[in-house]
Amino acid sequence: MPNEDKPNSIPIISLRMIRVKHIVVALLLSVFFFLLFCFIALHGYIAWVLSNPTVAPLYSNPYLAKGLAYEEITFPAKDGSRIMQGWYIPSEGAKKTIVFSHGYGANREESWVPMYDLAHYAHSLKFNVVMFDYGFASKINKDIATGGKKESQQLLGAIEYAKEKGANEIVVWGFSMGAGTALQAGLVTKDVDAMILDSTFLLEPDTLYHNIKQNIDLPRQPSLEIMELLFPVLNGTGLNQIPYSKVKSEDYPFPVLFMHGTMDEKAPYPIAEELAANQTNPYSDSWIVEDSHHELLFREHPREYLRRVSAFLGNVQLARISGDNGSQASK
Repeated sequence: MPNEDKPNSIPIISLRMIRVKHIVVALLLSVFFFLLFCFIALHGYIAWVLSNPTVAPLYSNPYLAKGLAYEEITFPAKDGSRIMQGWYIPSEGAKKTIVFSHGYGANREESWVPMYDLAHYAHSLKFNVVMFDYGFASKINKDIATGGKKESQQLLGAIEYAKEKGANEIVVWGFSMGAGTALQAGLVTKDVDAMILDSTFLLEPDTLYHNIKQNIDLPRQPSLEIMELLFPVLNGTGLNQIPYSKVKSEDYPFPVLFMHGTMDEKAPYPIAEELAANQTNPYSDSWIVEDSHHELLFREHPREYLRRVSAFLGNVQLARISGDNGSQASK
């Protein structure tokens, strides 16, 4: 009879509904976990790219570019972790040396600065010059970029090399992350007499997120937390291993010249202002340039750039002479 089938139809419909619900939930969970995987994978890709910058090969040398005689050099990083490659440009009879510290994604040439012009200028001021490649720019045994953790040891090796060549005055001239690396090295060395820092980039959560946001609009949270978890896995360095807090509060014993543009899209200029404000050395100085861009200060204002660098180096010389005379008078 028709009515006799109705009681049995209810559980059949219920079972079908339950199965449909299970399928829908499974699909929604699959979509959620797929999107979550893609979100984390995107951050992993960003962290990997940041740790493995593409660096152009060397295209020239000091002699071809500026007629400067030079030596091919190698030296160990301070911690002995690797052998560095570079150039040494001697200045006859000079006992003072400028060590160039190039930026992220570049090598010792850093053409957009342009580095050869500044090396030639330093040589004209009777400085020996050391130019070298950080590990992430090496074409022999390329390493990962670590935001200064490894690079500061490599820079300390270059400083040690300058000392071994007879320098009794060493100035580090850093650019972008090379400037941030110089500040990290400055925390642990007594062999630096001054620093010139152009477009200082210090790897910390704020600047990391600022640079990510320039390329892709990701939420600050949880993006920063994910990146902080992924960096130690992909390059062996966590943000907490970079002493950015110490750098940002340090009053360095040697004079520092900070130069930065207000239109810097990679390293916001208030960082340079904050760093400069901490310095009490009477010969420290800062130059914040309106409408100038990241590492392009020399290109955009060449005469004023060199004038300020020359004045700063002259003051460093006066400070050393005054200090030497004071030391002799006290004996």
